[in-house]
Amino acid sequence: MIERLKEIFPICTGRLPAGFWRQLRDSTDADQTAEGFPGRLGAFVAASAGEGYLPDLAKVELARFRLRNRVQDSPPRVEVLQINPGLELLDVSWSPLLPLLDGEGSNPEPLSQVLVFWRHPRTGAERQAVAEPEDLLALKVVAERLDPQQVAAAAGRPVGVIDAVLEKAVTKGLLLAPGSKLRRGDGFPVPEGTRAKFLQAEVFTLQWHVTHRCDLHCRHCYDRSSRADVPLARGLEILDQMRAFCLRHHVGGQVSFSGGNPFLHPDFLHLYRAARDRNLILAILGNPVAGERLDALLEIAHPAFYQVSLEGLEEHNDLIRGPGNFGAVLEFLDILRQRGIFSMVMLTLTRANMDEVLPLTEILRDRVDLFTYNRLSMVGEGADLESPHPGEYRAFVRKYVEARKTNPVLAMKDSLINIEREQRKQGLFGGCTGFGCGAAFNFVSLLPDGQVHACRKFPSLIGDLNRQTLEEIYQSNAARSYRRGCRECDACRLRPVCGGCLAVTCGWGRDPLQKRDPGCFMNLGGPAEEVER
Repeated sequence: MIERLKEIFPICTGRLPAGFWRQLRDSTDADQTAEGFPGRLGAFVAASAGEGYLPDLAKVELARFRLRNRVQDSPPRVEVLQINPGLELLDVSWSPLLPLLDGEGSNPEPLSQVLVFWRHPRTGAERQAVAEPEDLLALKVVAERLDPQQVAAAAGRPVGVIDAVLEKAVTKGLLLAPGSKLRRGDGFPVPEGTRAKFLQAEVFTLQWHVTHRCDLHCRHCYDRSSRADVPLARGLEILDQMRAFCLRHHVGGQVSFSGGNPFLHPDFLHLYRAARDRNLILAILGNPVAGERLDALLEIAHPAFYQVSLEGLEEHNDLIRGPGNFGAVLEFLDILRQRGIFSMVMLTLTRANMDEVLPLTEILRDRVDLFTYNRLSMVGEGADLESPHPGEYRAFVRKYVEARKTNPVLAMKDSLINIEREQRKQGLFGGCTGFGCGAAFNFVSLLPDGQVHACRKFPSLIGDLNRQTLEEIYQSNAARSYRRGCRECDACRLRPVCGGCLAVTCGWGRDPLQKRDPGCFMNLGGPAEEVER
C-alpha cells in the first residue's frame, strides 16, 4: 500500500523524512488509504513540527489523481445552468501549491485559497486553478438558484455583470449550459450531411435603427421615411426584452446600433451603456464621427466592430453618398485603427460599381480589418439603381474569390459565393449570417417606431413592439415564413448556407418567399443572363 501511496502522492512523499514511513509501517491503526493519507500526514506534521503545508499538498495531489482517473462521460444535456458534475472544490490554507505539482515554485506560505479541479465538458481537457471570486460567485448563483437580478441589485451592479460572470464560467467549463433553442425548423429543408453548425445559432442579433436621422442622403437608401426616435425609456424596455429573449433561448445577444446615424439620437450613449449593462455584444453600423464622440463611446465600452460604407472609388462613392464622403471615411478608418477598434467596410454592389470593388479593396488593404459587400436591393431609393445580373455576377464572384488569396481584408458574406466555393472544392461557409439568409432566424431589424422587420433591406414586417413582445414577434407566422425562406430553393443542396437574398429577389419584383434569387448562377451556362424587372 505504501508504494501505491507514493504513486498517488509523488510530490508529498518525496518531501517526507524516512521516519514517517517507518512510523506508518509500524502503526497497526494507521489509515493507509489514499483518502486517509492527508489526515495521517497532518497528524505527523503536528507531532513532529514538520512542513505545515504538506497535508494541504496531499489534498491537492489526491484531487488531481481523482481528476485524472475519473471516467469522462459525454456532457449531459441540461435544461438550466448546472455545475459541472466532475468539478471539485478544495479549501487549502497554504499557497502556492499548484506550481509544486509541476516541479515549480518554492515552499508555500500560509494563505487561505479555494482550488478548483475539473475537466472541460467539451474538450475533456484537465483544468486546475485557484478559484477566482467570479468563479465562486457563479457556482453560488447556480447552486443556490439565485436570481441574477437580485444578486446584481444587492451588489449595486448592473445585471449584465452577473450574466457575464455566468457566461464566463460556462466558457471555462465550470458550468454546463443548455444548448441554443434557435435551431432551424418550421419545415426548413435540410439536405443530408448538413453540418450542425449551420443549423443552430449561438448568437441572436438585433439590428436596431434607433433613429432615422442621417447626415447623408445616399442614392440607394432603402428607407427615407420620417420616424420619431425611440424614446429613452422605451429603449430601456426594449433592451430588457432583448436580454430576456436571449436568456430564454440560451444564446448570446448582440445589438448592432444603426440608423440613420445612431450618434444623432440624443440619448444614444445612454442606450449604448444600457446595452452594455445587460451583457449584450455591442456593434455600430454608422457613419464617420468626430474622434471626441468616438472617445465618449469608448469610455463606456469598445464595440465588437464599427462598420462604415463605401460604394466604390472616390468619384463613384461621392456620387452615391455625397461629396467628400470618400476622404472622410478613409480618415475615420485611421481613427478607428488608432483606437484599436475593429473596422469593417460594407459596399452595396450594383451593376455600376462592380469593376471598382477590387481596386477599392487594394486602397483599403492596410486601412481596414474587413471588407465585404451586399448586392443592391432595388427598393426605396435603391430602385433607381440596378443589381447585378446572374452571368456578370458569377464573373465578379470568381474574381473576388481569387483576389481573397492575396488580400486578407476581403471577407465573404453574400451566400451565393458558396456556389463558386463548392465548384472550387473550397468548402462551404455560413453565408450572409452564418446560416444562409438569417432573416427572422438569428437576427431581426427594429425601426425607431417599434416596427420589426425580418430584414432591413426590404419591406418585411413581422410585428410591432408597441403591441407585441419580441418573443411573440419571433414566434409569429410572419416570422416563421421568412425563416423558412424561398420555396424554389428547397431542393438545392446549398440550401442551409444560401437560400439567396430575399431582399434582392424583392427588388426584382418577385415574391421572395416563393421565387429564387434572380442573381443565382447555380448551373448557369452561356453568356450573361438578362433578368426582367
